[in-house]
Amino acid sequence: MYLDYATVQPPAIDVKFHDTTCIVAAVTRQYELKRRAERQDETRQRIVDATIELHQTIGAAQTTVSEIAKRAGVGRVTVYRHFPDEETLFYACSGHYFSQHPFPDIERWRRIPDPHDRLREGLRDTYVWHEENRQMIAMALAEARELPMMTRYHDFWDAAAEVLAAAWRVRGRRRSNLKAAIALALSFDTHRTLTREQHLTEGQSIELMVHLAESA
Repeated sequence: MYLDYATVQPPAIDVKFHDTTCIVAAVTRQYELKRRAERQDETRQRIVDATIELHQTIGAAQTTVSEIAKRAGVGRVTVYRHFPDEETLFYACSGHYFSQHPFPDIERWRRIPDPHDRLREGLRDTYVWHEENRQMIAMALAEARELPMMTRYHDFWDAAAEVLAAAWRVRGRRRSNLKAAIALALSFDTHRTLTREQHLTEGQSIELMVHLAESA
């Protein structure tokens, strides 16, 4: 029997096998790319965490790339690959730190109508935050108080002073003096002076600052 092989179609199973192979290869490649990205993210996070730990313990001025790499378990080249300069690394660290240690909720303060109650609640939340973040903020203010990566920190406390002062409904020089007094009351340095150096309790510190605001 004569067969015209030119007209014979290849088995369908070969096409299906080829398609399946392409799909498997594509899925495998996608998985590999995803895992590579995850490993890069994990490495980046280890570098950030290591830097934050060093900044909190020995300070930014004493922190070297070699120490960061050693603590993160990577090479110096890897640190530079993720963070080409110190400023980029510091911004990443400050952003991550504040996301993990969120500032007090000033919108909750805004819902308290009485100015004295609002101020007391604001100072209470603030002093708890200062105490919980005492080691890091003390280091940051000592070495980076005026640097750009601290802008978010300073902007928050300025906004907090505005919210607390707004409840008093005063204007002009009285408003300026009041906000200045409240800003002083919210300051980390003020909290440290009152509680660490003058040994006042949290309650005593709050009442003293409320009296200061009333006298402003």
